[in-house]
Amino acid sequence: MAMRNLPSLAALRVFEAAARHQNFTSAADELGMSQAAVSYQIKSLEAWLGVPLFSRERGRVALLDTAISLATQTSAAFDQLNEAIARIREDDEAMLTISAYTTFSNRWLATRLGSFQLHQPDLAVRLDVNDGMVDFARDDADVAIRLGYGDWPGLYSRFLMRVHYAPMASPAFIEANGPLDTPGQIMASRLLSPDDRWWVNWSAHFGITDTPPSVAIRLDSQMIEGSAAIAGQGIAMLDPALWEDELEDGRLVQLGTAIYGRSSLWIVCPEHLRNQPKLKMFRDWLIAEAKKDSMRGIIRLDPDDERREVTWPNRGG
Repeated sequence: MAMRNLPSLAALRVFEAAARHQNFTSAADELGMSQAAVSYQIKSLEAWLGVPLFSRERGRVALLDTAISLATQTSAAFDQLNEAIARIREDDEAMLTISAYTTFSNRWLATRLGSFQLHQPDLAVRLDVNDGMVDFARDDADVAIRLGYGDWPGLYSRFLMRVHYAPMASPAFIEANGPLDTPGQIMASRLLSPDDRWWVNWSAHFGITDTPPSVAIRLDSQMIEGSAAIAGQGIAMLDPALWEDELEDGRLVQLGTAIYGRSSLWIVCPEHLRNQPKLKMFRDWLIAEAKKDSMRGIIRLDPDDERREVTWPNRGG
């Protein structure tokens, strides 16, 4: 395709407005420019074309007959461009794409998204389950749920909830391998993914610094570890907020005290899009959902709370 030989788009925009109004002052008012700036852009376009576009007499301007065709086609081109941009914006405003990591998506967010959809029936929602860190400049995502400290340059981040973790096992495993009443007894039992940093941090919190066993079951995600614990395969280190149903119905039992780490969950989006209506609606709804869990004692919301231990309701045994 041959390279287009076109004048400045800014000059064409000024010309279209001036031709439509037949008045430089009115064009300046519409475009938010000074009359001198409008006159400058028209002169630059005339110089580029090598022909005059307006007659100028006694402080008044009039579009020349030879410029009528250019004015008509320029106006039509801007109308088409405006319609194309409007369609893209409408499509973008009608779809919300959320990126969130696997365990949070499956264990917490997916079970609640239906209520958001009911409150926003005109907004289509797509959940991208991805353990990688989304790149908003490259990936098709409007908003993300990230684990960290909320300090990502160029991004707006809003605190959602603290991350807690505690050992959990099935009642059958506890009966067959108990007692599991102390951190030492727990750490000496069969652990799932014992070299995971959550196990390391939890045991260190209670003064246990022994090296994890070299022979152990190592699993790739909290989702798999929780399923294995329910099946009686060992003790998993899990976030109680994400396994509430299993704790409530007794499929899992929390062993000992839960602690929380320094990182938290954050709602993240590009800074310049933070006030986009669909993002604000989702952010407000998500924070309200987290507050419901906080009121029931399931999660802790205060991002500045330095207390390390969390006393949880007695669920599942």
